[in-house]
Amino acid sequence: MTSTTSKTTRSPWLLRSAAALLGAALLATPGLAEDSPDAIVRKTVDRVLEILASKDESEDQRRHRIEEIAYDRFDFATISQLVLARHWSRFSPEQRQEFVEQFKIQLSKNYGTRIMRYNQQRVEIVGQRVEPRGDVTVGTRIEGGSADGVEVDYRLRRLDQEKDGPWMVIDVIIEGVSLVSNYRSQFSEILGRGSPDDLLRQLREKNAASPA
Repeated sequence: MTSTTSKTTRSPWLLRSAAALLGAALLATPGLAEDSPDAIVRKTVDRVLEILASKDESEDQRRHRIEEIAYDRFDFATISQLVLARHWSRFSPEQRQEFVEQFKIQLSKNYGTRIMRYNQQRVEIVGQRVEPRGDVTVGTRIEGGSADGVEVDYRLRRLDQEKDGPWMVIDVIIEGVSLVSNYRSQFSEILGRGSPDDLLRQLREKNAASPA
């Protein structure tokens, strides 16, 4: 009887301890908590909102800081292949490298300029869905301010799927318009009548000009 009573008395405590340890393990596992797609988007959005709310910086300074966030969160190598699509094979290794660098500047400017339009009060994550290839789209909605109700979706992909690398943004859909699809259309038109060098020259000229 003593043994049975002791076992019964300890059991709830053991269960609670085991549950606590399991919870801690799950939180420490990449991809389940702070490294999950929705958590990555939450961090990114919070950083953007903090910058937009800053009163001690000029508009240019804030836009540049938002561009730096894009540098950190976007997988530009993958995005570059997505926007060039079938034209990617026309680029030499050197041209591909330059395209990725020039497009990185252009896309970051575009993202920063578009986001700067919104005087956001709050951004809510409204859900996420799994896409083909294991991508995940995280939906957000702006609440309050002049952009109340505007939806911004972020599509993410693991940087190294075989090794469970970090989730990185590969597309942003603002008000239903995909940045990747928009650029793919533009670049396809240029490459349809010109060469990779023509596209690279235009990108260099745009990046050397004032912000989009």
